Amino acid sequence: MSELPKPDFARNMRLIGYCDQGGRPDGVQIMVANGHAYIGHMFSKGISVVDVRDPRNPRAVNYIAAPPNTWNIHLQTHDDLLLVINAKDMFAAAEFADEHAYYRGQLGKVVGTAEAPKNAVRDWTAGLTVYDISKPEAPRKIGFMPVDGGGIHRVWYTGGRWAYASALLDGFTDYIFITIDMADPTKPREAGRYWLPGMNQAKGEQTSWPATSRYGLHHAIIDGDTAYAAWRDAGLVIIDVADRTTPTSVVHRNWSPPFGGGTHNALPLPDRDLLVVLDEAVLDHQEDGLKLIWIFDIRDPRNPVSISTFPTPAEADYAAKGGHFGPHNIHENRPGGFVSSDLIFATYQNAGIRVFDIRDQFRPVEVAALVPPAPARLVDHRPNRARVVQSTDVFVDKNGIVYCTDYNAGLTIMEYLGS
Repeated sequence: MSELPKPDFARNMRLIGYCDQGGRPDGVQIMVANGHAYIGHMFSKGISVVDVRDPRNPRAVNYIAAPPNTWNIHLQTHDDLLLVINAKDMFAAAEFADEHAYYRGQLGKVVGTAEAPKNAVRDWTAGLTVYDISKPEAPRKIGFMPVDGGGIHRVWYTGGRWAYASALLDGFTDYIFITIDMADPTKPREAGRYWLPGMNQAKGEQTSWPATSRYGLHHAIIDGDTAYAAWRDAGLVIIDVADRTTPTSVVHRNWSPPFGGGTHNALPLPDRDLLVVLDEAVLDHQEDGLKLIWIFDIRDPRNPVSISTFPTPAEADYAAKGGHFGPHNIHENRPGGFVSSDLIFATYQNAGIRVFDIRDQFRPVEVAALVPPAPARLVDHRPNRARVVQSTDVFVDKNGIVYCTDYNAGLTIMEYLGS
């Protein structure tokens, strides 16, 4: 095992393993299953497989290239299936070289899918790919569901018949919620749709929100017959999915403005009637304002009430450090991994990985942190990017081992040492 990098800061966490993912150190979503990590790349255009059966000696064992001009940034695993999104590679497009253009306004209009032009020529692949991972190191493609438009952004799948995704479809102003029938994994098919009124431009609906707001679904987490959807600058949308073909609204709550939007995750803790909701920091130096992680009381799902926020890392001047400072993602309590209603693991981008104790839901407390060092090089090809850590996604396995990706800095593997 090569020498481990030295963290810039660590408290109650220990670095135990590192991998540059076969020379492709950029990563977005990570899933760990059957002793292997599956990582979607932001800039290296594809997915990597890393053998983590020995987390102290992770080894890149496979790479599957994305189709031309296509993102494979998000993915899901369950049992012997791997689901991978396919969408236009937004950050390779000239119109998104300045990230402001991606996070502000109606994405479908910028991409050109909202107008649903007939016979449009597109140079990317849009849809959902299904792989068999019964041989964990060698995913084998078994199915594909195409969509018409920009593609799928993120998917939620925990086994069984149904998957759920955010999709940028022709005629819509931004990503909407879709249900996917996985009864035959070799032939997944769209089953139902839900969108906020005003998003269906093809049907003549008119937007009612500010032109600079991103009213688009990031993704939803499903508990039973309820989907908890993080709708970026539109906040939280709770959806009834008892009929997967006809999802319906339960309630919509938005706190942007006065807060800065960017809602990214909505994690239900059903045993406590709580919901952890994260707003993503999307611009450098907190240009989009202080972003927070919130706790909502959802005893009455038609009236979710915000009761507290997580503390913001403050042991250094992270706003001045460069890059994004603030929440990006949380560990989502997936079956087969670490599941807790008391500990929340989150990435804070240039402030690394944070662990919070929420046993007192009115007073969340940070109990551990680890800030990896700056990346050796930038894989991010966009102009004016700072060479600082940008911890992106976090996954905690059933043994409590913590895996974290970065836009540039590779796979970091840690242990939480307790509070």
